[in-house]
Amino acid sequence: MAVTASVPNRLPDRATAAPRGDAARPMRLSVLGATGSIGTSTLDLVSRTPEKFEIVALTAQSNAKELAALARRHNARVAVIGDETRLGELREALAGTSIRTAAGPDALVEAALEPVDCTLAAIVGAAGLKPTFAAASQGARVALANKECLVSAGHVFTSAISRAGAELLPVDSEHSAAFQVMAGADPASIDKIVLTASGGPFRSWTRDAIAAATPEQALKHPNWSMGAKITIDSATLMNKGLELIEAFHLFPVGVDKLDCIVHPQSIIHCLVSYVDGSVLAQMASPDMRTPIAVALSWPDRMAAPTEKLDLARLATLTFEAPDENRFPALRVARAAMRRGDTAPAVLNAANEVAVKAFLDRRIKMFDIAALVEETLAAAERQGAICPAQSLDDILAVDDMARALSNEKLSGY
Repeated sequence: MAVTASVPNRLPDRATAAPRGDAARPMRLSVLGATGSIGTSTLDLVSRTPEKFEIVALTAQSNAKELAALARRHNARVAVIGDETRLGELREALAGTSIRTAAGPDALVEAALEPVDCTLAAIVGAAGLKPTFAAASQGARVALANKECLVSAGHVFTSAISRAGAELLPVDSEHSAAFQVMAGADPASIDKIVLTASGGPFRSWTRDAIAAATPEQALKHPNWSMGAKITIDSATLMNKGLELIEAFHLFPVGVDKLDCIVHPQSIIHCLVSYVDGSVLAQMASPDMRTPIAVALSWPDRMAAPTEKLDLARLATLTFEAPDENRFPALRVARAAMRRGDTAPAVLNAANEVAVKAFLDRRIKMFDIAALVEETLAAAERQGAICPAQSLDDILAVDDMARALSNEKLSGY
């Protein structure tokens, strides 16, 4: 079944956005995934105006030492580690403080349910689904950096946001850019939303050279400092396919009005074309603290220590069409978006398996897209690509897709 229309826009405009806090108290903030690149960038912003924030809960998957250090530094009430074997280490590091500690998947969900004004949801992968859904159930602001909530569970997640009366703001730089450019616009006036891609480390490489690329080469992103998984996704352009799927669920346009373009300088993050011929762009240095600051402070603006643009020094901004022959993952992701239903959930799960296999040197670069495509085809044959009604449905599909991918991986 082809997808042709999106759900209604779930993003606030200036008239409806909740204020960042009030004069009487600071914003209560939880950071899920505090030790990752998004989490640490968020807490860097917080540290610059600590009087404006009250840190409630911080979580991490396995880095107990860093989690404890962040919890102490920001005087968090709760610190939760996903890996239960690290609980002792966390407790020892926080001995003598009043910070509550816990461990395990259920504890991550409980941390997300701590009453706050805003949750920064940055747990990587499917592990972030349940905690982010829990955060949404509070009916407060969710600053979303977890791709899976929209890629794997799009309609289910946006329905949960709507039921709870929660406020959803994107943290991805491209979606934040689109949100800023489109704020208050009539959806009927939008002709196209174009996300930009840096092109990754292999933008100018030949197909043969990409085929022989090593994990070390793929991890050398030219513009951004990110975790290993998303950096590999950038190298394959799968990240741009995933972001197109996210955009479909964030903005009130159909898939035919979503596109991407390669922009090596990563200065323009999104272009929005309007029916009158106008094209509006959001520009900023490639620093995630800018979109994070937008998500924390909207409808106001907060200072961020990002490099200010000097267009005269930059001199030239360039653009080129993405090459789906050299970057087939983008084609595979577009097809999954158009297929709809649980195809994006299968895509996401299979891609996680494939990326890990590449980093473990079990498969080559082009095998990533091939494995994902084979998994999608197998899931379709089994009737597993179908409408999802709940988070449990999504998690079941995720498990199935991982099993299928691992089964097919044995043939590589």
